[in-house]
Amino acid sequence: MKLGSAVMVDFGLGEYITQYPSKRYPIYTRGNAGEVWPEVAYPLTITLTRIVGEQASARAAINAGVISRKDIVEGPSCFGGVFAGYMYLNLSFGRMIAIRTPGTTIEKSDATYYGSEQQAPEYTPHKDDKNTLASLKIIRYGWKMLNTSEIPSLASDRDLVTQWQQRLPALIQSSNQELVAALREIMEPAMHLFTSHLDITGQAGGAVQLLSTICEERLGDRSLALTLLGSLGDVDSAAPSFALWELGRKVAQDPKLTDLFDKGTIGLEERLRNSYHASTFVEAFDIFLKEFGSRGPNEWETACETWGTDPISVLILIDRMRHADPTKSPKRRAEVLARNREQALASARSQLKGLGLWVFNKALHASSLFSKARERSKTTIIDLIHVARLISRELARRTSQHRENGELIDLWFLLETELDEYIINPSAFDERIADRKQVRNELSRRIPPFIFEGNLPDPSEWPLRQEVDMGELKYLTSGDSLKGFGGCPGIAEGVARVISDPSEPGSLGTGDILVAPLTDPSWTPLFVPAEGVVVDVGGQMSHAVIVSRELGMPCVVAVAGATQKIKDGSRIRINGSSGEVTVLEVPEK
Repeated sequence: MKLGSAVMVDFGLGEYITQYPSKRYPIYTRGNAGEVWPEVAYPLTITLTRIVGEQASARAAINAGVISRKDIVEGPSCFGGVFAGYMYLNLSFGRMIAIRTPGTTIEKSDATYYGSEQQAPEYTPHKDDKNTLASLKIIRYGWKMLNTSEIPSLASDRDLVTQWQQRLPALIQSSNQELVAALREIMEPAMHLFTSHLDITGQAGGAVQLLSTICEERLGDRSLALTLLGSLGDVDSAAPSFALWELGRKVAQDPKLTDLFDKGTIGLEERLRNSYHASTFVEAFDIFLKEFGSRGPNEWETACETWGTDPISVLILIDRMRHADPTKSPKRRAEVLARNREQALASARSQLKGLGLWVFNKALHASSLFSKARERSKTTIIDLIHVARLISRELARRTSQHRENGELIDLWFLLETELDEYIINPSAFDERIADRKQVRNELSRRIPPFIFEGNLPDPSEWPLRQEVDMGELKYLTSGDSLKGFGGCPGIAEGVARVISDPSEPGSLGTGDILVAPLTDPSWTPLFVPAEGVVVDVGGQMSHAVIVSRELGMPCVVAVAGATQKIKDGSRIRINGSSGEVTVLEVPEK
């Protein structure tokens, strides 16, 4: 069944949503895409939003002048796509843009946007990669970026989302047909917001690359750019950590609140709301949910719970946060990082003069401005996605009641084109939903290739996660090391805590090093007690890097297979400048 650029294909596991790889741009990577969309995407999400992603990507790239319509004649898969349910970005397309961008390289582009420089195949030149006109347009685009002092669209985009939030109560009371119409209607503003986000992301990446180049080539210190981008302040991705820390302190400093938490997280919200003594805490907790309720694990996927729809997940994080060493205050860490930043900035400026100093100052300003703007624009999109999530959940609640053994999640196994028929006769889709559930479960059991070139390897042959967990990959021993990308400078040593789910942090405690497959805002609170962070995926613009810079902790990303190769409980050393992760000691058991 064709769905524009997407189709339902049987991989031998049953039919599921996929796209056809580009022949012109054949290399795809999970780098960064795995951070944004870690799980198998649901059919409804893909078919409802695919045009948003495809057209926004095209608009942003054309607006920047990096491509022409000739470059995308093959179709939207040149930007990326969903293959066997997993989201990928197109590395080949990104490399073409790097070739056209004066002053950058393929290696820098791979590291900045994809975190794929360690595993990607070598670049194969194509006759159409170079484009003089595009390069001139990029120079003009870069000049505009360097001379931007403010971004008014951030406020107007915020207003657009606020309007939808204000409509939400009335929408929830609407008919099923009106709910479906609202889901389709919301895609237009989503396209606008995503286009703006991609535009800002491109400028942020360009500015950071320029700053990194100056630091490496003119100042001889590749990691200096990481220090200069630390503790910028007012970074949306880090804000939940600061807020959760304060809530955790409220609990830790109040014996009566501590007692309520000591009874366990089961029934905790009810105990808090029924306690007169906890009223001030509950008020602060509700403020947190109102501000950050759209954030959570896999927050781009409307089928997934967020902190707002699952408040107990926040209380679990606060419960963890209250035990943190007071010296690990993110505010205190940020202050230290800010002082280091100012010292490094003064030293850098003393070594430059004339045009070199002017370009450095411009690049630093643009890096700060657009990096923070990127996180703000992402938050704006996530808030709009949350509106769509709440509309979908209401529709899912109603329709599931009309199906035997119906579940809330069933709605997301539909295609967008099936919604109108489904709301009339939900039970007619029982078999279809059951089949798609089975296929998704099977795909979720398997590890997709991090990078593929040409055709997607047969999903039935992907390794099973259980097999890997059982030791198919050997653990590293003392003295072994892994190489990744340095995200935040500094050296940290501690016990590795390999965690796959942020809601189950296990024994992670003060001084430990968090080793994670990926991170999104739901992981951020776990950064606070940790001494450092290691992540399987990510590039210079990834969530883990940006947050670690704000919290002032060494971070290494794009460490392929870290969560499978580093045994939990091992003592490790990480170098946030060089990107090295070294195993110092392995536990006997």
